[in-house]
Amino acid sequence: MTGPSGAPAATQPAVPRPIPPRTRHWSALLWIAPAFGMYAVFVLYPMLQSVQYSFYDWDGIGPATPAGLDNWKAIFTQPELLHSVEHAFILIIFYTILPVGLGLIAASFIRELRPGAFSTTARVVLFVPQVLPLVAAGIAWTWMYSSDGLVNQVLRAVGLDRHARAWLGDFTFALPAVGVIGVWVMLGFCTVLLLAGIGKIDPALYEAARLDGAGRISEFFAVTLPGLRRELVVCTTFTMIAALASFDVVQIATQGGPGYQTMVPGVEIYRLTFLQQHVGQASALAVFLAALVLLIIWPIQRLGREK
Repeated sequence: MTGPSGAPAATQPAVPRPIPPRTRHWSALLWIAPAFGMYAVFVLYPMLQSVQYSFYDWDGIGPATPAGLDNWKAIFTQPELLHSVEHAFILIIFYTILPVGLGLIAASFIRELRPGAFSTTARVVLFVPQVLPLVAAGIAWTWMYSSDGLVNQVLRAVGLDRHARAWLGDFTFALPAVGVIGVWVMLGFCTVLLLAGIGKIDPALYEAARLDGAGRISEFFAVTLPGLRRELVVCTTFTMIAALASFDVVQIATQGGPGYQTMVPGVEIYRLTFLQQHVGQASALAVFLAALVLLIIWPIQRLGREK
């Protein structure tokens, strides 16, 4: 096709036809259907089964008999079940409060370091525990906590022999000793995430704070802490779930002992299911734990939303 002067006319680009909203809706559903199907089969269906089993007395093999609310009442009346939940809340101190607090301090100090080998090494050393399998971490710390382990060797070397003990076998110090493993594992994740968050804060805010005469501490509370709200929510959510649902480290290090001093819901659920064949009781505790996690995490997530 040519124009009036005989030159070829410019071809107009074809305008794509808008996709109707209904078509976009069904197209999106088709894309997520496979993933949702897998999620429904391997997550939602077992969850519903757990809720059903929580109202039955079942050993996992024979016929199940209705138990009413007995399995749920046991959570609040049997000392070993109630103490396992209490221990999970105590571990929040070690899995959440200490790692987040120390991570803030570490990230603030690393931010002040000049880029170089030392700064890179510090980040790697702090993050290494996060990439190690928790089973390996539990085994390593079990060796270090033994009577002749590294912890007691250090205490004896500095003249504190009377404080040396079998830490994981001590009724008083077993739970805090397990908690220290949680601090070691979670600290790297919190530090790296908070360090990335600090890197996103506008440097002009720090300059303005310095011009106003703010010191390091005032600068931290006025600029750094408010700028890390989202990162703090992520750290708190991740570490609280790890504390309440802890299993790997406790199972490897103490298996809930000595006695029930380090028993947590995750280990108790395993023990009830596979060692005592009380599937109904284990299901009730598992559902209760899931509801507890959601109840605690929901307000934290709301705090992280934009105002």
